[in-house]
Amino acid sequence: MTLQADLFGGPAIAGFRSDDAVISAAEEADLIAGIDGVDLSPFRFQGWLGKRLTQSFGWAYDFDKGSLRETKAIPDWLQPIRARAELFAGLGPDTLVQALLLRYDPGAGIGWHKDRPVFEDVVGISLGHAATMRFRRRNGKTFERIAVPLAPRSIYHLSGEVRHSWEHSIAPLEVTRWSITFRSLAAR
Repeated sequence: MTLQADLFGGPAIAGFRSDDAVISAAEEADLIAGIDGVDLSPFRFQGWLGKRLTQSFGWAYDFDKGSLRETKAIPDWLQPIRARAELFAGLGPDTLVQALLLRYDPGAGIGWHKDRPVFEDVVGISLGHAATMRFRRRNGKTFERIAVPLAPRSIYHLSGEVRHSWEHSIAPLEVTRWSITFRSLAAR
């Protein structure tokens, strides 16, 4: 059974928080142009190439080697939205040290996963078109499921229970969608 997020009360899952229209339409257009202006590459996972296009800044996780490495600094044009994401998540300045830019062309989605344990807070900004973020966690032989709409220009924060106990995914869309995901590093 899939439940919808509680739009009028508390979060549907502990540790999940979102807000619509965190940026203006003009800011969205600038961010989309910025994403399209960097060298995006197909997502790589253990020799497999995904349909979504990505570019990491600050830190990059190599899924072929299972390792984290420093990469190019987060560009200046992302700094204002990173600061807004940190404020939304209640994090200190410069806590979100990784930025992942994504373009989901028609037919591209992201399968069920949890972000790698080297990362802690996950703050995402959805751009271009609405999508549904799906969550699931095992409950005996079945899964408990929750679906949360992501409006264009919305922001979400994953921490605590939703970050560590639930998997999430986004089904493929028939239109292009962009996103920016910021992450903090987990304590070592």
